[in-house]
Amino acid sequence: MDLDLATVRAFVRTAHERHFGRAAANLGITQQALSKRVARLESSLGVRLLDRDQHGVRLTEAGARFLPGAEETLRAGDRAVAALVGEHGPLHIDVWGHLFAPLRTVAQVATAPAAPPLRPGHGRDLPTAAAAVVHGEIDAGFGRVHPPLPDGLTHRLVRLEPVDVVVSTDHRLAGATSLRPDQLRDSVLHAPADLGRLDFLARFAERFDISEHLTTPNLGLAPMLSTLAADPRGFALLPADVEFPEVPGVTAIPLVDPTPLYAWSLIWRTGAEPPLLEALVTALVRTAGENRWLEYDPARDWLPTQEPTLA
Repeated sequence: MDLDLATVRAFVRTAHERHFGRAAANLGITQQALSKRVARLESSLGVRLLDRDQHGVRLTEAGARFLPGAEETLRAGDRAVAALVGEHGPLHIDVWGHLFAPLRTVAQVATAPAAPPLRPGHGRDLPTAAAAVVHGEIDAGFGRVHPPLPDGLTHRLVRLEPVDVVVSTDHRLAGATSLRPDQLRDSVLHAPADLGRLDFLARFAERFDISEHLTTPNLGLAPMLSTLAADPRGFALLPADVEFPEVPGVTAIPLVDPTPLYAWSLIWRTGAEPPLLEALVTALVRTAGENRWLEYDPARDWLPTQEPTLA
């Protein structure tokens, strides 16, 4: 029997996500197209692989038996393509990070001498990207890593980025040249999602006694800053090097004593390094050294607990 890899990939992604909508979004296709691919695979195999119920999607007994072989089929296909493309093939790398624009770092590394060609994917969250790396759907991921991570992954710290506070120009602290994090105790933290999904912001709020927070729609940086401009008690955290859109009514202030650092890391599958990964790691290490990305002083800086090893 000849298997259509597109239908196999549709089944595997849906089996991992347990949700047709999320699986379709991750594959960059419509939910209708995804359903048709899974149905076509089930028809060719003559068995039902997935069942829908009120809780989402679950594997049938046949689907559970088929899944390991389907995953290996996709990995074999990816290896075949990599062998054909050879050293000129780009690495597929996905990014995530709720303090915006992880592609800034990836783009800077991509222009470094001897850096391999990269094919950045759309942003995901850490669990989704990690699962995609484990299952061989992408070569690597880049973003903030925090436990728990799935077994079978290796990660390397690449960058520690200072974080600034952004406030409305009507905020009582707007005229300061620098601020301590504990001075924000009576302000309202603006976050792009519930804090339960945003590890760094949740740990910052806990460490510095920020009791009030507001979830704003995650429509991008400019809309978030516009919302912040209208709140004289609000604040947001952003990487110090992020390029601001032209939004009136907000100002960025450095945080000191301590300076929060946002940790960016590369992850890949242990023991199954894709072609050109070594070149990417080398380019990351070189760029980090040239830009002093890994400087850390525990007397001056703050990292959440359980950050990746600084070695």
